[in-house]
Parts: sequence; structure tokens; C-alpha cells
Amino acid sequence: MSADLEHRKKVLRNLDYVLNMRPVFNSRALYSDTTSNYLDPEEPKAGEQVHIRFRTAKNNVDTVCLVSGGRRYVMHKVLTERHFDYYETETVLSGGRFAYHFEIVSGPVKVFFDSRGPVSDPNEYYDFIVFPGFSTPAWSKGAVMYQIYVDRFCNGDPTNDVVDGEYAYIGQPVHKVENWDEVPSQMDVRNFYGGDLQGVLDKMDYIKSLGVEVIYFNPLFVSPSNHKYDIQDYDHIDPHFGKIVDDGGDVLPPGQKENRLATKYIRRTAGRANLTASDELFIKVVNEAHRRGMRVILDGVFNHCGSFNKWMDRERIYENEEGYEKGAYVSPESPYKNYFSFNNENGWPYNGSYDGWWGHDTLPKLNYEGSDKLLEYVLKIGQKWVSPPFNADGWRLDVAADLGHSPEYNHFFWKKFRKAVKEANPDALILAEHYGDKKAWLQGDEWDSVMNYDAFMEPVTWFLTGMEKHSDDFREDLLGNADVFWGAMKHHGATFSTPSLQSAMNELSNHDHSRFLTRTNHMVGRTGTLGPAAAEKNTNKAVFREAVVIQMTWLGAPTIYYGDEAGVCGFTDPDNRRTYPWGHEDKEMISFHRDLISLRNRHPVFRTGSIKMVDSDYNFIAYGRFDRSEQFLILINNNDHEILKNITVWEIGTTRSGLMRTVFSTTREGYSMTGPVYQLTGGMLDIAIPPESAMILAFYKPL
Repeated sequence: MSADLEHRKKVLRNLDYVLNMRPVFNSRALYSDTTSNYLDPEEPKAGEQVHIRFRTAKNNVDTVCLVSGGRRYVMHKVLTERHFDYYETETVLSGGRFAYHFEIVSGPVKVFFDSRGPVSDPNEYYDFIVFPGFSTPAWSKGAVMYQIYVDRFCNGDPTNDVVDGEYAYIGQPVHKVENWDEVPSQMDVRNFYGGDLQGVLDKMDYIKSLGVEVIYFNPLFVSPSNHKYDIQDYDHIDPHFGKIVDDGGDVLPPGQKENRLATKYIRRTAGRANLTASDELFIKVVNEAHRRGMRVILDGVFNHCGSFNKWMDRERIYENEEGYEKGAYVSPESPYKNYFSFNNENGWPYNGSYDGWWGHDTLPKLNYEGSDKLLEYVLKIGQKWVSPPFNADGWRLDVAADLGHSPEYNHFFWKKFRKAVKEANPDALILAEHYGDKKAWLQGDEWDSVMNYDAFMEPVTWFLTGMEKHSDDFREDLLGNADVFWGAMKHHGATFSTPSLQSAMNELSNHDHSRFLTRTNHMVGRTGTLGPAAAEKNTNKAVFREAVVIQMTWLGAPTIYYGDEAGVCGFTDPDNRRTYPWGHEDKEMISFHRDLISLRNRHPVFRTGSIKMVDSDYNFIAYGRFDRSEQFLILINNNDHEILKNITVWEIGTTRSGLMRTVFSTTREGYSMTGPVYQLTGGMLDIAIPPESAMILAFYKPL
């Protein structure tokens, strides 16, 4: 009888719910995130009171609770605006991680809301997260970045060019490529085109004209390769990128591979006059960038160095140079011996038994656990370059999760690094290269953010091209798969707090992966298997434009790999490192980037506003960027035909009636900064979207 009584009570409750004419529960209206729209302050300090808000449809729910660590905080309605109610609660945050989700009850309906949206079962992995005391630099949030691989950008000073046979690298003489437009060879690492910092200075007005706010340099420090991820001297800018004011000496004789005899190279890279002049040129570069309102990020390679490094000196470059200590390879008495792990304690002089990163003897693994002196030295390097007179604005950290010999030491190091760098320059950005789960490093006390492979580059690439980011695989099942796209974005996005996500480097291409424009041709392979010409065949600029629209309207810091904006193609490393095509750029593509970035930079909502999935279908996604003052709708049609859609727009904060104006659109033929105006009916939009196109619509006139 008791079960029957409970059943009758439930029926009566439901009947009462209907008779009171309560609106049908509206799950699409539910929304919250950890932007300033719903969390105030957005970057709270420990012990500070915060206000957390949640949005529902007007007069549509009975209760809203915030749930954190098993505790439920009842939220109270504090505002009604347009067709939404806003609920709020206050709490004081302790010094630790604060994670939460929401519980919403409307009559017989109970749902939960976490970073995925409305769900029937909460999962703590997807909880909203706040780290009291953690913030990322305001300038980095949503900033448009421009990555420069210096040797391939612009040759502004031919007098500092590497010359043929100047030294040997990986057993062969280096080579100066005379034809700027020549594509990289398969073994490209010892070929130099002559790009330098003077070239960056010469083109800085061009970079600024794109709307760029941050320049990210691949490594600039003294190194023997063109990529310079094998640092020779962390203390100085490479004179081949900087200035050579004291030249002379001899190149290696034909057939000779011993770099101790490369007196021209030794004079150029170990001579104090050249190092000082190069450092001074870098200071000028930063000053000129700052004068134009741009920031500068350096590449920090602290997991390993190079066999040329003055601490190791396997090439015996510094062995007899005045003012340099003996390297660890040269002598067991070297002050740098414990900077590396040696497997043969009887191997000196010239002990080659050291550990190399992934077994590469050209990349000696740094042994921080064995030397506190090394730790302190690298921490000082981290401080030096973000301090006067150099004044760089932050670090991108190469293979950051590999540093050290254990996870415990890795986290210990990055905590120390963050403390040191932020003490030197509190406004410096610390951004790491990382693939996979990044949560452990984004707890507020190590990295600020990451290169956003998992929650940007890969989902966008799979959805628009079906290609793996190296062009090593084509997956037809992922091409146009909107469910996988949103699933990846939500799953991997949940590992970020909002300050980290707003500063994440959102790239389409970079120096490690194929150019995005090449991926649009669906050709699986590399320059060694298909040849470089194949990278330019059957590319699809319309799909590339779709990708750039996503990049420039997504949450994070859109990062252009030099030359992408000019139509440069290329398979993965080394073909992705082609030179910038000065004199034969794709000028329409440059204008496209410039105009789209201009739109982005005029509207703060693209930097720090909320983001919400609105609709999806095969080869189609729609999402909103919005706050209480601005609402934008972005539509991406990757189909080869026009599609007709009825889009729910009111859920991004528009009124039920009003107008949506096309402020930017792309087609197969090009792009436009104007377009049709559409009328909302009941908060819905009927629209025809052209094939392989993108549209940005702005809500601008309630009716």
C-alpha cells in the first residue's frame, strides 16, 4: 500500500505541475561557465569571496544548487533579463582547487550541468574548476600570435649568413641555400636560407598590419641547426640570427668533420663581440615590437641541450677558447660534469657515454637531479630573458613534460621555474608544448597554458579534412563528424581552467606538423614519399578559410604559423619549414586574414566571452560567442552543397525577435565583410548556407 500511496502522490504532483501551467522544462536555456559572465571575480585569490551564477529559462525551474565536494549550495534568483533567470550563490574560496557542477530541479525533472552542458549524471572530470590565486597575463587572453621560424622568414642581413662548409653538423658540412624559393630537402637540418632578426625588423610593420599582438619565435639562442632546438649557449642570441661584427677564420677543409678546426664558426659563435652585438639586436627587436603594441615569446628548450653546448662541448669548440670552462665531454674535472648523466666513469678524456634524449647523442639530456647548480643556472636563464634589458614577455617550453627523470621531479622543476619567472616578470606567460592529458601541470602553480593540440588543432583538422596532423593518415569516418568534434572539444577542454583556455595557443599549422592548407588535399604522405610538389596539389582554400574562421572565433589565442596567411603549403617536417614567399604571396589570403583578425580584435567577446554549441550535423557546426552585451553566431558548412538550417539563436542571449547581420562570410570563391540581414522569429533563424563556407552573424537590433 505504501508504494501505491507514493505513486499516487507522484501523479498528483505531476498534475499540479501541469495545472499550474509551468512551462515545459527548457534544457537549452541552461548555461554557466567560469568566464567573468558567471564567475566574479574570474581569477579569485585565496580567501576571496566569489559570486557564481547560473542561467535558466525565465520562470522555468524550482531550484538550482551548486554542488562541490559533496556539499550543495542553494542558489537564489538575482536577475531576470530577456527570457532568462540568473541564479547566484556566494562562497569564500580556500587556497586549494575548487571544482563544482550544478543540480537543477524543475517539477519531476532533475538534471545536472557541468562543462559538457546538461547531463543526467555528473562526472567530476567535467566539473568546472577554479584555482584561487592563479591568473594568466591579461595580454595573453585571446591574443593573436604569429609564429616565426627565423631562418625561413626573411633574410635582412646577408653578412651573418652561414657559409658552405663553415662547420659540420651530424657528420656533414652545412650548406647555404642560395635560392630563397627552393623547397627544403628531405635532410634539411643542416641547410640554411639566411633568415634573421634583421629580417624580422624589416617586416615588423607587415606583421603588425595583420593585427598580430604577439610574436612567438622558434629558438633564437646559439645553436648549430637551422631549427635550433639543440642549444649551444643559452646565454646569447645566435650571431647567425643576430650580428657578426668580428668575422674571420676558416671553414672546414673538404672532407674534414672535426669542428675544433672550424675556426670561422668558433669565432662567430664564441666570440664575445658577436654575442654582445646579437644580444643588443634582440633588445632592439623586442623594443620595436613593444613600440608597436606587440609582445614577444621565446622558445625555451630546457629538457635537453645540444652536443655543441658549451657545458658539454663534444665538438670541442670551446676547449681552447679563452673565458670558457672545459666541457663535460672534454674533462672529468669540468664544472659541468654533473649537468649530464655519464654511463662510463672511465671514459675521459672525450667521454661520449652520456644520455641523449631519445638516444640522440646530438641532444644530451640535462641531468637536473644530479646538479643543483644546473637547476639554478636554468632558472636564472628563465629570469634573464624576461627581465631588463631583454624584456621578453614569456616562454614557450619545448617537450616540457619530458624534463627530468621522474614525474615528481618534473613537477618540482616547473613549480620552481614558474616562481622564478613570475618573480622576475609577473606579467610573463609560461606556455608549454604538450600532447595528451595536461591537468597535472595546469593546477595553477606550474604552466599557464599549452599549445592546444587536443582541444583545438586535432578536432578542427579531423572535422574539416579527415587528416591526421602530420598528414600520415586519412580517416573518412572523422571527416565531417560533428559528434566527434564536439566530443573532443568538450572532453579535452575540461582539462583547462578558463584562464588557461583563454591563453592556449590555437594553431592550425606549426614547425612540427604539415601545413593545414596541404591537409585539405587529403594526400597521405610526406615529402620523402610523395615529393614536395604534391603538397600543393588539389588543395582547397575554401576549407582552409573555414578553419581560419573557427580559429579566429574560438576561445583561446589564435596562432598563425608564418606563411600560412600567404598560402604556403608543405608536408610535415621538414617540408613545413618552407620560406615565406616574399614577392609572390597569395595577397587575397593575406587580406582575408587581416580583415578577419580586425573583426576579432574589435570585439572583446571573442577573447573572453562565453562559447556554446548551438547546432551540429554531418559536416556542419554552429556555435555562439556571447556575453550580456554582444552575441555572435558562427556557422560552418563543410559540405560540398548548400544546406538549409533552422537555428536556435535565442540560447546565446539574443531576444526572441530581432535581426542578425552577416559581418563576415566565406565561400568557395573568396570572402566578404558584409552580407544579408536575417530576421529572428521566436528566437529562430532560417538560413541557407553555401557549400564549403563559413558565416559570422552578429545580433544587433531587437524588434
